[in-house]
Amino acid sequence: MTFIDRRAARVLLIDAAERVVLLHGGDPARADQHWWFTPGGGLADGETPVQGAARELWEETGLRVDPAELGEPVHHETTEFSYDNRQYRQTQDFFLLRVGEWQVDTAGFDAAEQQTITAHRWWSLAELDASTEQIFPLGLADLLRKVL
Repeated sequence: MTFIDRRAARVLLIDAAERVVLLHGGDPARADQHWWFTPGGGLADGETPVQGAARELWEETGLRVDPAELGEPVHHETTEFSYDNRQYRQTQDFFLLRVGEWQVDTAGFDAAEQQTITAHRWWSLAELDASTEQIFPLGLADLLRKVL
């Protein structure tokens, strides 16, 4: 199997109630499969992970921050997945950002995001623990317990 290697950056956006915002979407090649995931995505050419995280946060939630506000990554992982009939090996950094509250604004979605991201919501740790839905990254509740 041939993988497309990809670098990505994601944001754990936490509100004053200690909830994390997740986006809901799926794969255009597998219309029956959907999951929840943190804001973020692939890096543009020449972009650092923190720059990519700030850009993706703005595109996917409408929250504009200076990359310096994100600090250093709190988690790093490599994951393999299929998307739109292509196999990816993605190395990704996660950044933590706390806000008092935020109303997610998806006006910055690109065409692919408009097609594949269908919802967003804030999740508590208890809701993450109790959910039977697919949530990425795997072990998100435990990761949040570690970094909060």
